[in-house]
Amino acid sequence: MSDDSLPSPPGARTGARTAAVIPAAGRGVRLGPGAPKALRALNGTPMLIHAVRAMAASRAVSLVIVVAPPDGTAEVKTLLDAHALPERTDFLVVPGGETRQESVRLGLDALPPGIDIVLVHDAARPLVPVDTVDSVIEAVRDGAPAVVPALPLADTVKQVEQGGAAGEPEPVVATPDRSLLRAVQTPQGFDRETLLRAHEVVTGNVTDDASMVEQLGLRVVVVPGHEEAFKVTRPLDLVLAEAVLARRRLNDGF
Repeated sequence: MSDDSLPSPPGARTGARTAAVIPAAGRGVRLGPGAPKALRALNGTPMLIHAVRAMAASRAVSLVIVVAPPDGTAEVKTLLDAHALPERTDFLVVPGGETRQESVRLGLDALPPGIDIVLVHDAARPLVPVDTVDSVIEAVRDGAPAVVPALPLADTVKQVEQGGAAGEPEPVVATPDRSLLRAVQTPQGFDRETLLRAHEVVTGNVTDDASMVEQLGLRVVVVPGHEEAFKVTRPLDLVLAEAVLARRRLNDGF
C-alpha cells in the first residue's frame, strides 16, 4: 500500500492554501538609530527582503503579506519591486498599526478567500530555513490549530522577583526545569479561522500569536526550530547573520 492510499489523520487539511503575514512596522530601537529594523541592510539587502524570500521559498506559500510602517508602505512596495522574488508567489503590502498585535490583525484583514493556513513570521528572523517553514505548515495540515518552531534551552533559566530599579540585583525565586522549556521562533502557523478568532477575542498587548490561541484553550504544538532562525535584535546579531550568509554562499554558492 502506498503512502498516498493511507487515510489522513483526523482534522488534516490536505491541499490547504497557505499565506504568510510578516509584521514589519516596528522601529527596532535596540539596533540603534537609523532605518526601521526590517529595512536594515544584511549583506547589502534589507532584512525584510531576506524574510520575504524565506517565506516564499516554501512551495506551499502562495501569498506573502508584508505589514509595513504606516508611513513606509510606498517604500516597502518599491523594495519588493526592486528585488528578485519567486514568480509563483503573490505579494501584498499593507500599512501596520501601533502594536505588533494590531499590525498582524491588519495583515489578516487583507487575506483573500481560499487561504486556509496562515503563517506569522518576524521580519527580524531573516534566515529561517525553508525546511522549518515546511515543517510548521505540515503540522497545521495534519490538524494542529497552532504550531510553533522552537529550540531547547542551552542555558539554565532563573525566575526572579519583579521590582527594583534597572540594573539592581534581583532575588532569585525559582530555577525552572529547562528540559521542559523551549525558546520559540517563527514562523508560527495557524488554522486561519483559529487565528482570526484569537485576534477577535484576546485583548491586551501580546508579542506571541500562539499565546493568544492558548488563551482560547486550544492546543498549541511545537516542532523543531533551527539555530539559524534567530532574531536579529542587537548589533551583534547583525554580525552573526552576516557570518551565516557568508557560510551559505560558500556552501551553496549564493
